[in-house]
Amino acid sequence: MKTTIFLILAFSSLLSCFGQTSKEYYESGVMKRNNIDYQGSIQDFSKAINLDPENSEAYLARGEAKYKLEDYREAIIDFSKAIDIDPKNVKAYYLRGAAKHLIQDYQGAIADYSSTIKLDPNIEEVYSDRGNVKCCLYDYRGAISDYSNAIKLDPKKSEVYSYRGMAKYLLVDFKGAILDFDKSIELNSKIEIAEDYFLRGMSKILLKQKDSGCLDLSKAGELGHSKAYEAIKKYCQ
Repeated sequence: MKTTIFLILAFSSLLSCFGQTSKEYYESGVMKRNNIDYQGSIQDFSKAINLDPENSEAYLARGEAKYKLEDYREAIIDFSKAIDIDPKNVKAYYLRGAAKHLIQDYQGAIADYSSTIKLDPNIEEVYSDRGNVKCCLYDYRGAISDYSNAIKLDPKKSEVYSYRGMAKYLLVDFKGAILDFDKSIELNSKIEIAEDYFLRGMSKILLKQKDSGCLDLSKAGELGHSKAYEAIKKYCQ
């Protein structure tokens, strides 16, 4: 009996010498990240990587934690390492694209979003996000194409109709813009968006639909749009 107890204690001591495994540190990091302890999760993911430098998911997870802390450049380094290890890591491409967008590396963001789409062409958010980047580069036609693809994948996303409406407005396609703002407002009836009403109103006024346009501008003003009443004074008096 004494021998058995001694062997159990000896084995327990031996295990404690080895410490946690890479997988255990990774799982601990995920728990901390889920509890919004991003710094703690980064420490655990780093320990997981030290024990297993080819752990693509640990680099991805550490990058996500850094992204949450708005440390986008460091996050990009981790996402890049995850991609080096696993070139088919869809999420790593997507998040690296998002981080590049936020540091205004627009061409880099488009390249990563395009790689994401190549690996998985059925993620709505990637098309809408790439469309937003194209708008930053004044490529409104390219943005409209991406927004249209996003809408095909999810016809119920009101904000994508709003984005596409804005791009059409900037291309002076006022009729197309009105249709998109109509759809955005219809889908978003519980959370009215001042910008949609304002741009729909302006589109109508520019198409000589003054009465209906001024009603939209008035609604935009009620919702707090900063330029609505100025536009009403100019076009609706």
